[in-house]
Amino acid sequence: SYRDLVKISTNDAEHTTKLEQDLLLKIGQAFGDADECLGILAVTHVPKLETLRNKLLPMARDLALLPDEELEKITDKTSGYQVGWSHGREKLEGDTLDLAKGSFYANPLTDDLLKSRPNVDPNVARAHPEFYAPNVWPSSSTALADFEQTFKELGLLVCHVGRILARLCDIYVKSKCEGYQKDKLEQVLTNSMYCKARLLHYFPTEKTKHGSSSESMNWCGWHNDHGSLTGLVPAIYLERDGTPVPCPDEQAGLYIKSRTGKLVHVSLPLGSLGFQIGETSQIHTGGILQATPHAVRGCIDSDKISRESFAVFMEPEMDGDMDLPSGKTVQDVQRSTGHLPLTVKTLKSRWTPGMNFGEFSDATFAAFY
Repeated sequence: SYRDLVKISTNDAEHTTKLEQDLLLKIGQAFGDADECLGILAVTHVPKLETLRNKLLPMARDLALLPDEELEKITDKTSGYQVGWSHGREKLEGDTLDLAKGSFYANPLTDDLLKSRPNVDPNVARAHPEFYAPNVWPSSSTALADFEQTFKELGLLVCHVGRILARLCDIYVKSKCEGYQKDKLEQVLTNSMYCKARLLHYFPTEKTKHGSSSESMNWCGWHNDHGSLTGLVPAIYLERDGTPVPCPDEQAGLYIKSRTGKLVHVSLPLGSLGFQIGETSQIHTGGILQATPHAVRGCIDSDKISRESFAVFMEPEMDGDMDLPSGKTVQDVQRSTGHLPLTVKTLKSRWTPGMNFGEFSDATFAAFY
């Protein structure tokens, strides 16, 4: 729970040692390199989460329904659609453009990363707008009057909890690897001003039965997150008129594929935040923490139902290192690729030692856009 994480981070728990051991066990069970680990855990009882969730997520639908001319104003082609509105720009299932969802991207930590990092060479920033393009926000309207403020508040809350969780991850990894840099993940998440929050609207789709393949995903294809840590807010489902409804299809939602090839349907408890390990942390820990492929399956008869969700991708800045811990090898990072979905590119095809995070990101974006 959030309360337990805070107790560990402030060292004020009466039985800190036992509590810490219990939480470290859960870190290993969720994020570790064993075959049964799924790369995800939930932090429960997060203060203010439900209020912000219920306020922001319905706005994803409101945003997606804006007139085309309004959406065009918040579409930033120069950033590779990594800022503002994006729809039909991403490829996650072969070479087919992903039209199933629309996304709005912004950095909740700063509206202008270049102004927050005045020592960055402006020429470098101009050459890499996917990192340095400033936020763009929709014009205030009745439906979106508090959009920017609510987006930032929820994004900052996710980052706050993620940094506390990172501290515990560092303790776990250090216990498994003496050569691991102390507080590596926490320092990355604390020092980096580069963060990307993504508000998603999954459009109602044509009536269809689930695909014949158990891996068929029609709302979001199989992929790994390439950053350090991803925070997930539990999704909501809306009818066409915006009325919230329970998910009408028990097979719909987030799926994870384990390292043994098992398909696992994941449901986050209400009032919780989900956190998934990304490939950057997989590299930084020498494979002790592992990212897992995940995807989203749509609802049967989903021509009447949309899905709204919010994810925060916490990452190093562009020049952040992608180094292994002392004593770890490239082979340690990704030992098994036999059960990766076809659309998930192996780490070794996108990362080599000596890269920085910007170079790794460029290789990853090139594989999917």
